[in-house]
Amino acid sequence: MPRYLYRGVQVALDVSVLSLAFWLAFICRFELQIPDAWLRVAVLQWPISVFLAYGVLWAFNVPRFSWRYVGLPEAARIGLAVLVSAAVLVVIRFGLGAMVAIGVLPLGVILSNLVLSFVLLVGVRALRRVYGETRERKAPAAARARARVLLIGAGQAGYLVARELAARPDLGLHPVGFLDDDRRKVGSQICGLPVLGTIAELAEIARRQHVERALITIASAAGSDIRRITLACQEAGLETKIIPGIYEIVGDRVNLSRIREVAIDDLLGREPVQLDQAEVSLSICDQVVMVTGAGGSIGSELCRQICRFSPRRLVLVERFENALFEIHRELIGAFPELCIEPRIGDVTDRVRMEQVFISALPAIVFHAAAHKHVPMMEANPGEAVKNNVGGTRVIVDLADRHGVGRVVLVSTDKAVNPSSVMGATKRVAEIYSQLRGKSSKTRFVTVRFGNVLGSNGSVIPIFRQQIAKGGPITITHPDMERYFMTIPEASQLVLQAGAMGQGGEIFILDMGNPVKIVDLARDLIKLSGLKPDEDIAIEFSGVRPGEKLFEELATDGEHTDATKHPKIFVGRIPASAWVDAAAALDDLLALVDSPDLIRAALHTLVPEYTGASRAPAPPPGNSNGKVGRRSDGAAVVRDAVAVT
Repeated sequence: MPRYLYRGVQVALDVSVLSLAFWLAFICRFELQIPDAWLRVAVLQWPISVFLAYGVLWAFNVPRFSWRYVGLPEAARIGLAVLVSAAVLVVIRFGLGAMVAIGVLPLGVILSNLVLSFVLLVGVRALRRVYGETRERKAPAAARARARVLLIGAGQAGYLVARELAARPDLGLHPVGFLDDDRRKVGSQICGLPVLGTIAELAEIARRQHVERALITIASAAGSDIRRITLACQEAGLETKIIPGIYEIVGDRVNLSRIREVAIDDLLGREPVQLDQAEVSLSICDQVVMVTGAGGSIGSELCRQICRFSPRRLVLVERFENALFEIHRELIGAFPELCIEPRIGDVTDRVRMEQVFISALPAIVFHAAAHKHVPMMEANPGEAVKNNVGGTRVIVDLADRHGVGRVVLVSTDKAVNPSSVMGATKRVAEIYSQLRGKSSKTRFVTVRFGNVLGSNGSVIPIFRQQIAKGGPITITHPDMERYFMTIPEASQLVLQAGAMGQGGEIFILDMGNPVKIVDLARDLIKLSGLKPDEDIAIEFSGVRPGEKLFEELATDGEHTDATKHPKIFVGRIPASAWVDAAAALDDLLALVDSPDLIRAALHTLVPEYTGASRAPAPPPGNSNGKVGRRSDGAAVVRDAVAVT
C-alpha cells in the first residue's frame, strides 16, 4: 500500500474512532434515548468535538507514532492529548456557555467521551500490533528458524529484552520464560512470559521446555554471578549468550544486535564505573585535546571516551600508521560532527612534536604513548629509556613551553618499587613530570593503574591464541595474582582523575579484587567449551626477568588519601632528591646504547629500583585490593597486575 494511502487510512480510522466515542458518550449519558433538543446539540457539536480532538492529537505528534509498535509511552501520549481536548471542552462548557449559540455539551458527555476516546484510540492501535505479531509468529518455519531460549534475570533489563524480542522475530530467538533467583517472582508473568523457576533449577527446566539456548539478561551482574550462571548453562548443555552492559541500554531500549558470547570480562565484572559527568564534561567540552599513543589500547579508548564530551578538536598522535588510520576512521564514523585530526609522529622526535604542538595548540594532553612489556624492555632497556623517559620529557617540556593547561601522564603500578626497567623508566617519567610542574603554569597529573584486560599483548589475547592452538597455556607461577580493569573502565577513570587534578598528584585507581592467573586461564578454557587439564594443559614456566608475583600501586612512603570518587585515590609523593632534573635525564639518555650502564643509572635516579635480579616479593600484609592503613594511620593502596 502506498505511504500516502496508508496514512490516509490511519487518519480515517482515528476520525471514525473519535466520532464513535462521541456518539457513545451521548447514548450512555441519556440511556439510549437522546431527547430531540440534545440530539440537535449533538449533531452541531459532533464535528467541532472531533476536529478539536484530532487537532490536539496532531499537536502531540500522535499520528506519527507507528501503530505496529505501540506501547506504554505512546498510550501515555494519547491519554495526555485526549485529556487536553476534554479540558478545552470543559472550559467552553463553564466559561463560554452563554456565548455559544449552538449549545454546550453536558459534563457527563465530556467525561464519557474522554474515557471512550482513550480506550478506542489505544485499542485500535493495540489490535494492529497484535495482528502484526500474530502474522510473524505464523510465518513459515524455514523463514523463522527460531531457537527456544531461556531468559536468565527477570529484572528491568530482562523486561526490556523480552519486549524487544517480541518485536524482533528476525533475531531467530523464541523466549519461553524467565529464570530468577528471587523466589517471589516465580509463577508471575513479565511481558507475557512466565517466571519458570530459579537458576538452581536451570537444567530441569531447560529439559522440560526443550530449550536450546540461554540468554543472560542481567545488565550489571557481579563476575561471580556470571561465572555461576555460565557454568550452570554449560552443565545443562545450553549455548549461552549475554546482553550488552547497562551503559549500552539507552532510552528504555536494549540493542539486541549486540547480544554476544559470554566473555572473560563478564566473569571478572564489577559494578559499572560511575563518572562525574559534569566535572569531566566541564574539563573537556569545547577544548582542544591531544592524545599521544592514540592507536594503542588505552589511547584509542581514551579517544572514544573523550569524543563523548564534545571537544572542540581532538588531535590523535601515533607513530604507527595503521593503528592511527584505524582509530581515526572509527572516530570520524562514530562522531562525524567533531573535528578529529590524525598526526603521525614519534613522541621522541622533538622537532615533529614541536610542529604538532604549534599547529594544534592543545589545552589538554593525555600522554599514553609508552613501551609497556616488561620482558621486552628487559631485553631492550635503551628503547625503554628513549620512549618512556625521552618521549615523556619531550611532551612535558613542550606542554610547558606552549602553555598547555593540563597534562595527564598514564603510568603503571610497576613504577612502585620497580623491579623492571619498564617500571623504573615510568617512575623516572613520573618524577620529571612532577618536578617540571613545580615551576610551570601547566598542571601535570599522573594516573597509575595495573593490568588492563584485553589490551594489546596482555594475558587474555595470549591465552586465547594458546587455546586456539590446542594448548598448553603457559603461566609463569601458580601463585601469581593480578588485578584487572577493562579498557573502558580504566580510560574513564583516567578522564575523571585528569578532571580532578590540580597539579602534582599521582592518582591511584582501585582495581577491585585479585584474581589468580591460573583461575583466569581455567575460566577462559571453560568459556571455550573445553575442559582444563583434560583438553587444554596448563604449564608453569617460571617468573620472567623483572616480573613480580604481586604488584603495588603505592609505597609506604606515599601517603594515599581518598578522593570524592570511590575508585580514585591520591598519593602525596615525597619530594625527589634530584638536584638538576634536566641534567639527570641528559645523563640517562646518553646511555641508551649501554644496557648495563642504564641499569646502574636507574638505580641512582630511582633508589628503590631493585633490578632484574630481584626475587619475587611475598604479598603485602594488607594486600586486599582496597585502601588499607599503616600503623601510623596513613592510607595505603596495594594492588597487582597481570603478566604481559
